[in-house]
Amino acid sequence: MPNHSTAPTFEHEQRLWQAGHRFVAGIDEAGRGALAGPVVAAAVIPPPESNYAGVWSQVRDSKLLSPTDRETLEGEIQAAALSWGVGSATPAEIDAMGIAPATRLAMQRAIEQLNPRPNYLLIDWVKLPRVNIAQESRSKADLHMVSVAAASILAKVHRDRLLVALDARYPIYNFAGNKGYGVQAHLAALATHGPCPEHRHSFAPIARRASLFDR
Repeated sequence: MPNHSTAPTFEHEQRLWQAGHRFVAGIDEAGRGALAGPVVAAAVIPPPESNYAGVWSQVRDSKLLSPTDRETLEGEIQAAALSWGVGSATPAEIDAMGIAPATRLAMQRAIEQLNPRPNYLLIDWVKLPRVNIAQESRSKADLHMVSVAAASILAKVHRDRLLVALDARYPIYNFAGNKGYGVQAHLAALATHGPCPEHRHSFAPIARRASLFDR
């Protein structure tokens, strides 16, 4: 299981609980830099005054965990959380508005799933100016805050599951293996076969290829 030297803490959440913000939601995304598939966000509200024990002592930034550990922790987080939600933005939405607005949209959709409504948000890197809830945006929040690390796991597991399902529809791209990211084999498949509807056509490797055929 996870290395304790990389453990996030409840320090930030505890400060907010003590200030009267009872429902603190951690928020993170997965798939922002991929060439295919949706961008997915998750939001997690731990019970107020949660102790650093049980599943909360096991969560880490999703990138530091094995797929097996992430899948195990997903169900445990969902069971232990006061509330959790997952939202996404499609490749078509990403192409229409850009990845940054689409990421914010996915986060807003995740927040909308929460009950009770959070009264404070801890967000990894992104700011949500259109969400009328007090919030903090911090770089590498998924490394340092338990609620954000938990959200990173839910977002990653949910998105990976979606890409495995897409692999069954478009096996030539090996989405199950590359999860839509631009690894060399994926780029080679794009060069040979072109993009599918689940690709982000506005992203540079795909847009450049399309422009060659438009000349």
